[in-house]
Order: sequence, then C-alpha cells, then structure tokens
Amino acid sequence: MILQNRAITVSENDGLPLPKRYWAILATALGVGMSVIDGTIANVALPTIARDLGTSPSVTIWVVNAYQLAITISLLSFASLGDIYGYRRIYLSGILLFSITSAICALADSFWMLTTARILQGFGAAAITSVNTALLRIIYPKRFLGRGMGINALVVAVTSAAGPTIASVILSLGSWHWLFAINIPIGIAALVIGLMHLPANPVKVTGRRFDKLSCLMNALTFGLLIFSLEGIAHKENTTLIIAGIATLFMIGYFFVRHQLRQQFPLLPVDLMRIPIFSMSIGTSICSFTGQMLAMISLPFFLQGALGRSDVTTGLLLTPWPLATMIMAPLAGRLVERIHAGILGGIGMTIFATGLFLLAILPDNPTNTDIIWRLFICGAGFGLFQTPNNSTIISSAPSNRSGGASVMLGTARLLGQTLGATLVAMIFNLVPNNSTQACLYLATGFAVVAAIISSLRISQPRPLKGFK
Repeated sequence: MILQNRAITVSENDGLPLPKRYWAILATALGVGMSVIDGTIANVALPTIARDLGTSPSVTIWVVNAYQLAITISLLSFASLGDIYGYRRIYLSGILLFSITSAICALADSFWMLTTARILQGFGAAAITSVNTALLRIIYPKRFLGRGMGINALVVAVTSAAGPTIASVILSLGSWHWLFAINIPIGIAALVIGLMHLPANPVKVTGRRFDKLSCLMNALTFGLLIFSLEGIAHKENTTLIIAGIATLFMIGYFFVRHQLRQQFPLLPVDLMRIPIFSMSIGTSICSFTGQMLAMISLPFFLQGALGRSDVTTGLLLTPWPLATMIMAPLAGRLVERIHAGILGGIGMTIFATGLFLLAILPDNPTNTDIIWRLFICGAGFGLFQTPNNSTIISSAPSNRSGGASVMLGTARLLGQTLGATLVAMIFNLVPNNSTQACLYLATGFAVVAAIISSLRISQPRPLKGFK
C-alpha cells in the first residue's frame, strides 16, 4: 500500500519528467518483452519437451497454444480493468503473476503442470499487454509519443522475432526449463522499477463497473475462433469444426450487439468508426499475419531443406530483429514530421520486397543470401510498426486509451494466430515447397497492408493533437 501511494499522477500532455521517464519506459519494456518473447521462445524446444515429458508432438503443441489462448480470451477484460482500477495496478499485477508462473514452468515435471502454468502465465501476459501502450501515452509527452511507441515497437518486434535465436542459445547451454527461469530476475526487476516509477492514470473512468457478461462472451468468441482455426489447420473432425464455427458466429453476433449498446464497451467496436483507427487495425493484422507466415515456416526450411542446425538457424534469423532494432526508433522520430500512412506504406512495401526475395532464393543459398534478405524484411517491418502503433493509440479519445491499447494487442494476436494457422494449413496442403508458398502468401499480406496504410494519407495526422 505504501508503494502504491508512491505513484504520481501526471498530465497526459506533459508526461513524466526526466529521468523518471526513462525508468518508467524501462519498466514497460521489460514487462512487454517478457510477455511477447514467451509466445515464441518455447517453439524451438517443443521436440525436446515432448521427449522429456513423454508426450506426442501434437499434444505438446499445447504448451504454446495454451499461452496464446489465455492471452487472447482475457486481453479485453484486463484492458477494461485497467480503465476502472488504473493501468499501473493492472500492469504490476500482471508482472507479479507472470513471474510466479514462470517459476512454476521452470519447475514443471509433467505436461499438465507445465500446461496449467502456461495458461496462468498467459493471463499475466494479457494483463501486461493490455495496458502497456496506454501507459506509454501518459509516460511520454504528447509531442514525443511517437518516440515512445518506437521503443515499444522495437521491443515487441525484436523479442517476437528473436525468440528462436534466444531459445537456441539457451538450449545449447542448458535444459528447456531455463527458457522460463530467465523470466524470474527480469520480472523482479520490472516489478521493482515499476513500483517506484510508473505513473497513475491521469484520466479516471468514473461510474463504470466491470461487465461480467461481456467478459464471458469475449472469452467464448475468441476461444472458439482459435479452436476453429486450429481445427481447420490440423484437419480435425469436420462436424465438430462446423459446430464450432456456427457457435462462434452466433455468440460473436450477440457479443458485438451487446458492446454497441454499452457506454463503456469491453470490445471497443465504436472506435472502429474512426476511419484512421480502423485502417490502422486492419494494417496491423495483415502485417503480423505476414510476419508469422515467414517466421514459423523459415526454421523448417533452414533445418529441413538446407540442413542448418538449431543454433545456426537461430543466428541466421537474427538480422530480422537487428534491422527492426535500427529502424523502429528512427521511425518513431520520423512520424512526428511525416504522415504515418506514408511511412507505413513505404515500410510494408520494403517488407513485401524482402519476403518476395526470400521466396525466390536460389536452390543452394549461402548464409549471406539469406541474411541480407532477412535484413530487408526487418527494416521494412520496423519502419511500419512504430507509426502504425502511434496512430492507433493517438487517434482514440484520451479516456479510451485502454481500449485502443487492447485493440492494438488484439490485432497483433489475431494476426499471429492467423499466420500460424495458415502455416499449418499450407504445410498440410502443399507438402512440397511449403515454405515458399508461405512466403508468397506473406508477400501478399504485406502488399495489402501497404495499400491500406497508403489510404490513410487522406486522414489528418492524430499526433498533431489527440481527439
């Protein structure tokens, strides 16, 4: 309680003073970095986990799916709680839960213990992700929001893309348990720094109660969506899939109608009426779909077709996050002077070019052939993501920062889920040259994202002043 009272309330326009701002952004970076990387870091270790715990590959995949499912079904609910009880409180609670469950994952000696801990870990990640960008809006002064989003985009893109690299290094030194154990010191650091330096909400939502019905309908809608996509990808029972899809549309229809009648909707459907907001969300979904199509299929190609080792594969994928690391902060500064639609369109065009060049790799490519193409992909993605995220957050009303933040996270998760599902479908439908097919499809999504982003040029720049 004493630590809670140390939080200061700031003006949204002024942000936090220096150097407190730097400590606050470090706390958010550590938290979101942990949550994002745990969505991908376990992929490389799945065969090892399956052998260690005595489970089949198809069952073991739930170590990853359980985490993503927990995030998806609870993200909107935590964002709503952030608007009601404060972004700081929800964020720190998420850090605490994530750290504790990471310790349980590291100590797990059975599949069910690991999977249960991953579900709880996903809830912690959802709490972190749901309010992360809303916190950035009050940490940074309005005129510097693009820079803050640039750092956030850097962290998200680098950690999501660097997951295989980090996993390869850890597995070369120790067991898969260390993939989760490394979160514990990072989580403790994020919690301590956050308690000392994260600000309280400048805009409180008064007269609002948590909508339990919306929470239930949201969990069912997104849960059924993932269930249906996974079922299609893995050729599950057709009758069961059809029943799931039918239930999804029925519950989803009533869920959206219910949200449109609410003063404080859990799913901020009304924000989609803002043209630049809806276009930015659509662009985000397409871009992350393209990214996941490439990042999941490439390791299979590098190891299976080209015979590269796990560690070499991780190192070969490193140029992608490295290029993003360079471009994301630069894009954060450029968006203060150049329209996000222009930057996003250019970024996605570069991204599409890199993906296409990967798809037409020569038969026996050298490491250099692969590296410079991946660098182009990362540079384009980094140039796009920061302006796009900045636009999503800044185009929403001030008291809807939590809703805008969760829509950003939801768009990323939907894109990643769709991308992963499409990879599974293509691998089943196109057993030969499946990675090439994935890269061609990823190129198509990137081109669509570039077109949508370019259409935003006709809209006013939200970073000139919040609505």
